Amino acid sequence: MKYLFLTGFLIICQLANCQKMVSITIDDVPNTRRFEKDGFQSVLMQKLDSLEIPIAIFINEARVYSTDSITRNFGLLNDWAQKEYITLGNHSFSHARYSITGVDAYASEIINGEAITRQLAKKYNKSLQYFRFPFNDLGEDSVQHVQVRNFLKDNGYTITPYTVESVDWMFNFVYEDFLDKGEVEKAKEIGEEYLRTTLAYFEFFEDLAFKDYQRTVNQIYLCHDTKLNADYLPQLINELKKRGYEFISLGEALTDKVYQQKENYYKKWGASWLYRWQATHEEQVGNMRKEPSTESITTLYNEILERKDK
Repeated sequence: MKYLFLTGFLIICQLANCQKMVSITIDDVPNTRRFEKDGFQSVLMQKLDSLEIPIAIFINEARVYSTDSITRNFGLLNDWAQKEYITLGNHSFSHARYSITGVDAYASEIINGEAITRQLAKKYNKSLQYFRFPFNDLGEDSVQHVQVRNFLKDNGYTITPYTVESVDWMFNFVYEDFLDKGEVEKAKEIGEEYLRTTLAYFEFFEDLAFKDYQRTVNQIYLCHDTKLNADYLPQLINELKKRGYEFISLGEALTDKVYQQKENYYKKWGASWLYRWQATHEEQVGNMRKEPSTESITTLYNEILERKDK
């Protein structure tokens, strides 16, 4: 049945000459601990320089102060900001979880999270209009959702959604653990599994979007500033190119009318916006259960946590 649906999707796409679009967005920038470990260079940024595609980054300014190399860390954030292909975004100051802090404390997280970035935006003639919630936690209920939306709107921010995510942070945790133990081949297996899983997620959400809207939608991919992505994001981008994707800016992605819809999801969990737009909780949960499996990486992740807790 899935094969028949996909075949129909491909035929319709060919007839309609539809183009698959995606915006790549990177959270938890700058990774200052990785920066120091790599001899004060951002390998991920170096890789992105050669790809020549637009990227949006979401900044936690607390990371600038998270190591002793504060001056170098300021320089790193400046290097990110000055890149022409980079769109700047606020990811809160310290990666706080909104459903726990509540709106008053979170307002400070938002404002403190732009102290450096807004100056850099002005320096490089860029805007700072996008905010992404850590954990994509928009609040524990509809009241919290409305409160923070109003605050962000009053302060000139657009909430940044995503459609595709593949727990790359979990893959990275396992990947770095193997590298730290010198188990390079096992780390490589994790990197390759990350690629396969992410491509499976793209296919899944392509199908879901077509089922709900009878067309392709501008996808937004969420990933993180990690060692894993420094090593594998270029490969992922090349694979997406082979699958017909064109890479667009976050602003371009958000021009798709799909992003103007009302959300119907008022929980704290970080669900894809393709679920949030669906009409009922039953429909949302039913589709979530059909996602590609991440059981193997979750098992490894929990085993490592258990080992480190001993």
